[in-house]
Amino acid sequence: MGTVHAKAEHNGDNGSLGGLFEFDEPIDLEEPLSKPNIKLNGVRARVDRVHIDGLSRTKDDIVRSTVDDLFHATDFEDVILRAHKVRRALDSMGCFKDIGVFIDVSSGPGATPEGLEVTFQVKELSRVVGGINTTVSENEGNLVLGVKLPNVLGRGERVAAEYSVGHRSSSNFNISAMKPYPHSPLTPVLSATVYQQNHEYPWSGYKLLDRGLLLDVAFRTSPATKHNLQWEGIVRDTSVLSKSTSFKVRESSGPQMKSVIRHIVTVDHRDEVVFPTRGTWVQFTSELAGLGGGVANIRTELQAEANKEIAPGVVVQASGAVGVLHDVYGTDIPDHFYLGGPATVRGFRQRGVGPHSDNHALGGTAYWASGLHVYAPLPFQPGKGGLGELFRSHLFLNAGCLANPEESGTALEALREARVACGAGVALRLGGAARVELNYCVPLRARAGDVPAPGLQLGVAAHFL
Repeated sequence: MGTVHAKAEHNGDNGSLGGLFEFDEPIDLEEPLSKPNIKLNGVRARVDRVHIDGLSRTKDDIVRSTVDDLFHATDFEDVILRAHKVRRALDSMGCFKDIGVFIDVSSGPGATPEGLEVTFQVKELSRVVGGINTTVSENEGNLVLGVKLPNVLGRGERVAAEYSVGHRSSSNFNISAMKPYPHSPLTPVLSATVYQQNHEYPWSGYKLLDRGLLLDVAFRTSPATKHNLQWEGIVRDTSVLSKSTSFKVRESSGPQMKSVIRHIVTVDHRDEVVFPTRGTWVQFTSELAGLGGGVANIRTELQAEANKEIAPGVVVQASGAVGVLHDVYGTDIPDHFYLGGPATVRGFRQRGVGPHSDNHALGGTAYWASGLHVYAPLPFQPGKGGLGELFRSHLFLNAGCLANPEESGTALEALREARVACGAGVALRLGGAARVELNYCVPLRARAGDVPAPGLQLGVAAHFL
């Protein structure tokens, strides 16, 4: 965040103030000094001029429309609040890496008695930005090599290319272009991504090669509510992973074309992402496949989370998820839902809940899952205020079910076969978007075909059930 600097001069009859603690006359520090109480909203002020220092590639029109709000200020407090709002708007444009705000008394021709001059000192992003970072996917860590061309055309446009390699022989490559519209209603962001993804799923005995195009329109209807409207065209090639792959999985092998229209709405009122202490999070995803290609289905999924701090540092979290997939034609195993593993229903192997064939997970077309968690500081709080703040002790109770109601014919009966597990462990924050959990898990209830995994279980993910 930038800083706000205000310059002021004081010339009194008793002398001038210089430095921090320098006085012309001695002052008895034992006597209480009255503190001035100034209400900034009562100080009349207006903005006469706005200066932007440091522009090179960024176009004047997009900056001018951003700072216009400052000229509507009516008092000094309003100037400060609007300057901070403009600084955040400039930061969200993706053009600058450092923004400073300076407020001074207006001077020169055209200055008014109550006028101020606001100066934004900005430093633009480099023309080419490269980096190495890590991401997490389905309980898998990935090393990501990326290069970005920020602010390509001077209005916040960005072109990026990334290549990632996972520790399970997966690899991804994508090239994306993004165009923001920060001054339009709902502040939409348009993006287009061409990608290739190569993943192996040993729990299901197949590997998947996807090549596709993703078009996305992201916009907000409130500060906490985000929408994504997407169209995705995929050419998918499914192949067996080994000679022992189940025949049920082999039936899904081969190339397919798929066209998907998707809507994602996310409402996030949490105070933070990794270890929230209060607030709720809800995400609803609906997909329609079949407008082109050889796969047609309707897929909906709802995920939710609620957090409540019941004592200092002790947080109770309730989470849940439900999903339904209705096949029209061409839906295969890669389209199914999967459940089980350290990020969903703990105490079971990855994809270990639900139908299996020759120890390979087949997934399902309907599921529900829930979790009750207690997060607290480590016992005796080692490293409090430092490294210890990255850790939380963790107690949990998970339950869930995955089935194919279309095959069994009775959805309610199929979804009553709940799997239950409990346990305790330690969670570690990874940056601001992911965490690692090491839990000792005790499966309490399993069904025929499931693959329980009692004992220690290590998981890494951006979102846990």
